[in-house]
Amino acid sequence: MEQSPLLPLREELAQVTPYGAPQLEVSARLNVNENPYSPSLEMITDITQAVSEAAAGLNRYPDRDFTALREALAGYIKRESGLDFPVEQIWAANGSNEVMTQLLGAYAGPGRTVLGTEYSYSMYPEYVRGAHSKYVTVPRQSDWNLDLDALLQGLQEVRPSVLLLANPNNPTGTASGEAELVQILQQAKETGPEINGRPTATVVVVDEAYGEFRDPEQPSALALLEKFPHLAVSRTMSKSFGMAGLRLGYLVAAKTVIADIMRVRLPYHLSALTQAAAIAALGHAEEQLRQLAELRERRDALAAWLEAKGYTVPKTQANFVLFGPFPDRHQVFSDLLDRGVLIREVGPAGFLRVSIGTAAEDQAFRKAFEEVTK
Repeated sequence: MEQSPLLPLREELAQVTPYGAPQLEVSARLNVNENPYSPSLEMITDITQAVSEAAAGLNRYPDRDFTALREALAGYIKRESGLDFPVEQIWAANGSNEVMTQLLGAYAGPGRTVLGTEYSYSMYPEYVRGAHSKYVTVPRQSDWNLDLDALLQGLQEVRPSVLLLANPNNPTGTASGEAELVQILQQAKETGPEINGRPTATVVVVDEAYGEFRDPEQPSALALLEKFPHLAVSRTMSKSFGMAGLRLGYLVAAKTVIADIMRVRLPYHLSALTQAAAIAALGHAEEQLRQLAELRERRDALAAWLEAKGYTVPKTQANFVLFGPFPDRHQVFSDLLDRGVLIREVGPAGFLRVSIGTAAEDQAFRKAFEEVTK
């Protein structure tokens, strides 16, 4: 048998394993921060009709600039955050993953550095590697809140082209307030790489994938966009709309940022079916926002329950709870899995993360956890 030829895989990928949280059929799947509720029957009906109508025109390319979807997103943002943005300041892609890769495609690249924090979203270094850039992190405080001094110093020393800041942060759930973000944005005005002898701004990407789960008194970074044109706020429909399977992320930023992204986007990157389904889902914003309020209440109740048992639980403003420490977190993870409850080994050593599920799933977790740790 002829030997297969050696393929020219990029050398830096030789030891890389593909990303992937376990996908197992269990009674309580609480490991990837999904919205536990399926779309309502009304939403399904509207999506089905919209997709059916779009299917009639699948012989044509979709709207390359997806104007109707951007208008629908603008309407939702106004309802959720009370802020008006024109279509030209809104962008969308196949999940916030693609939003991030487009931003890095425009602003990172060979010879450039991207700054982040420790104990943050595990895909950030993967995005940066794909952009052929260097990823540098600064430490967080012992309670996993942002270490503002360390971050401001990092901006000055590293001079990154992009700062990736998850807020609320994953996997800790902690969130920075407006005052901290303003200080970061003020300093980032001239901490980017020099171009032709002139300093540039660091593009500050505030990743609000869990933004709709923040406490009501916590403002969105969207409120700072008018003052800081080097800010870009990324969001997703995966959690807030229970649309993880749709793969629709979006971005709100200055018109110049959107224009720069359009330089690197692939043509027709959003299918006509995706656009139609997303627009239909956005028509159900009211019911989704009510649902998120209920999930926040149960998140706080679960965090208090774990804290009462003596575990360290950072204040979370997302749809999950980080808790620990455990001498052997893998054993706890495995024992829970044996009982049909799947959570996540992620973040600081000794800690586990559990997503907020349905009331029944939450109860299943509590019951299994008490059995495992009694």
